[in-house]
Formats: sequence, C-alpha cells, structure tokens
Amino acid sequence: MSRIFLLSPAHCGGERARLVLNDGAAFDIARRVRAGPGAPLGEVFSFLSGLYFRGKLSYARAFARPPDGRVGVYVITPTEGLRPADEPVDLERLRQFASVDIEGDDPRYRKPLDRDARRLAGRIGEDGEVILLGSIATGKYVDPLLAALGERLRFPVDFVGRGDMSRGGLLLRCVRAGTELTYVGVRDVVRRGPRPPRLAPVQAVRAAGRRGAGAAPSEASL
Repeated sequence: MSRIFLLSPAHCGGERARLVLNDGAAFDIARRVRAGPGAPLGEVFSFLSGLYFRGKLSYARAFARPPDGRVGVYVITPTEGLRPADEPVDLERLRQFASVDIEGDDPRYRKPLDRDARRLAGRIGEDGEVILLGSIATGKYVDPLLAALGERLRFPVDFVGRGDMSRGGLLLRCVRAGTELTYVGVRDVVRRGPRPPRLAPVQAVRAAGRRGAGAAPSEASL
C-alpha cells in the first residue's frame, strides 16, 4: 500500500526561530538559510522544534512508501501549503512563515493547504493512505485534510494522550527498532485520551532486550 506522511510544522515565531532570523546569527543553520538556495525545510524545522520534529522526520523518512517513488514526506507550512521536507528554504521564506499564525480560518494558511491536499488526494489514489504526524486535538490540520482525503487520512493511535516530547521519543525508538506504529482513521480516533505510561529509559529497554535475547520464544510468538 502506498503511504505518504504529513508533518505538522515547527513554530516559526518562537525563540529558536528568532535566533535563526537574527541578522547577526553565525551558526550553521542560520548561515545556510542565508546562502544559495537555503537549507532543507525538514532540517530547519528540526532545529526550531527539537526532539518532536526530529522524531517525526526520521520516522516518516524510514516508513514512507510514495506511489510514484518520488516525494513521500511533506511538511504543512503556514503560508505555502504542503512542501517536501527536503526542499531548500531560505531566510525570506522563513520570515514569511513567521508572519502567519496557523489558524483554520486564515486564508493565507488555508487556501494553499486546501489546494495541495486536493492534489495529494489525486496522487495517492483510492487505495493509498496519508499519515498525519501532528495534533488532531483541534481542526486546524484535520479539517482541511479530511475534506480532501476522507478515510485515507490516518493517525498513529499511540499518539493519543502523549505530549510532544513523548511522541518524539516514541518515533525515534520505532526507527531504531524498525517497527512501524499502528494507524487508525482520523475520524475513528478519540482525539483526547488518558496519558499513557512514560517511556522507559533507553538503557532499560536495551538491557531488557539483552536479557531476553537467549530465551526460547513463547508459543504465541511462533
């Protein structure tokens, strides 16, 4: 089955974004968005957001299966609809992103997203699915995407009840383990749920794996 991922954006008006946009900034990402075509959008947003976006990007790259072998990971942007995660973004475009707060009724955000969601619906076909790695607690992402994609819009059920940091950690662990999460239709998922248990420290998970490595498999796993 074809599978494309959509990543919710990093906050372009936060402290890290202000660091990048500062005219005196001289660190790597800040230099690269000022030179040539810019730096990859996914890399820039990973800097702005930290663990959560880095987890989303790594996971989506690991498990995307685009129908035409081309772009499998898109980022929702404040003003340009859906853009490929590997597309270079320069300082001017970042400033444009920072000028718009994402609100479902703002045409500067909504019109490009509606346009690109319809195009994506045609590209993915009737049998493909689109996985949203982002919040479904409000309609700012869900409403325009559902209108275009319907039942093809899906969401990791293990996200329900988790905060951003927990989601980011979960996604990175899935990438390391080569294990994909379970997806459900966005219309079917409970948008707010009880908080799941904390993720065990990575060291504890590795130790448990080593202890169980030599054990005989149970009947249920055969």
